[in-house]
Amino acid sequence: MGPLKKIGILLSGRGSNFEAIADSVAAKRLPAEIAMVISNRAGAAGLESAKRRGLKARLIPSKGRSREEHDAEVVAALQQAQVDLVCLAGYMRLLSPQFVRAFPHRILNIHPSLLPAFAGLDAQKQALEYGVKVSGCTVHFVDEHLDHGPIILQKTVPVFDTDDGHSLAARILEQEHIAYTEAIRLVLSGEVEIQNRKVVRRK
Repeated sequence: MGPLKKIGILLSGRGSNFEAIADSVAAKRLPAEIAMVISNRAGAAGLESAKRRGLKARLIPSKGRSREEHDAEVVAALQQAQVDLVCLAGYMRLLSPQFVRAFPHRILNIHPSLLPAFAGLDAQKQALEYGVKVSGCTVHFVDEHLDHGPIILQKTVPVFDTDDGHSLAARILEQEHIAYTEAIRLVLSGEVEIQNRKVVRRK
């Protein structure tokens, strides 16, 4: 067995999906190591958690800087850490084209809806207002467009008549934590490939 694959995590807030990934790594459910955690926001709880876990963690502030300038610094930090995969965990910025090109088919994101439905912010609220009976989460490769890249896997969650945004979000989040680890394992193992925009198992 070769050296462990290296993951870089980008987050802007509490980083609960980062926590789930880090727990999976610590429990050896995921044969990888977290080589770098980066936040664009000072005071992000996920950054403090990464430091408590003894992980390399960096603040690279985005406020007042162009997307290109900020992204170039983040890309340089990830490349210096020699990451094999970049995982967005509540990272509230759209990546620039040069960022995406720096890690082709090596950036993952998780979104709290069954894409392509309800992209963007407040996906759970959008789902409730639309009246869907099933929602869920999607792990996908990142391209230059918002919540758009090829889908790796999805988990479904029923929507109850009694749901509000908080209760639905909490139930989806439980599935997010499961889905992200599964998707990372699939991608790092080389079991899947992209054909056109479909993610399929290698034969």
